Amino acid sequence: MGLDNKTPQAHLEAMQSQNPMIADFVKLLNGAAGTFAGMTREARESARERVKEAMGGMDFVSREEFDAVKEMAARAREENEALADRIAALEARIGGG
Repeated sequence: MGLDNKTPQAHLEAMQSQNPMIADFVKLLNGAAGTFAGMTREARESARERVKEAMGGMDFVSREEFDAVKEMAARAREENEALADRIAALEARIGGG
């Protein structure tokens, strides 16, 4: 019972060369794995497209658009506060407030 230093890949290759049925089975599994990976990728893309279509009818905005409007609102708020301060100062000067 001697130990050999073959790697698992070397053992697999040796078994495949000794038994064509194993080699065919391994080829079948490799093909099935590739097909499954392709089906998974296709299903993911299909689901992504369906979600895009479903959301397309809704009024969503991109993150960039949202951030731009948020910045505009912040600037408008600051400007409004500055104008309110100016009005208050003018009213105080003319005694109408």
